[in-house]
Amino acid sequence: QVRLVESGGGLVQAGGSLRLSCAASGRTFSNYAIGWFRQAPGKERDFVAAITWNGGSTYYADSVKGRFTISRDNGKNTVYLLMYSLKPEDTAVYYCAADLGQGVVVDPTLWSSDYWGQGTQVTVSS
Repeated sequence: QVRLVESGGGLVQAGGSLRLSCAASGRTFSNYAIGWFRQAPGKERDFVAAITWNGGSTYYADSVKGRFTISRDNGKNTVYLLMYSLKPEDTAVYYCAADLGQGVVVDPTLWSSDYWGQGTQVTVSS
């Protein structure tokens, strides 16, 4: 069992930055790949970024590549999403999710979330 809690969201101006955290409870956290998703009002949930269990492989959606960085600290049971150069279109509720089935390289086409967090709101003003 893994419980995920996101934090770090808020209101920021365009061009600003935020760091989201996904804190996990459960002894098996280090076995899971962790992904970040986001959902804007009236839109589907999009896959934003992911990192393998050991941090050796990462994935980024084209829309955030070069602006977002995902990292993890298994000693602290936490995954981070550092977001730079934020745009109004980045406004959404951001969720983290855990997938036990990923291998040594993130494969977004095979992602299957075993656990979800409750989400944190990110609002980017223009």
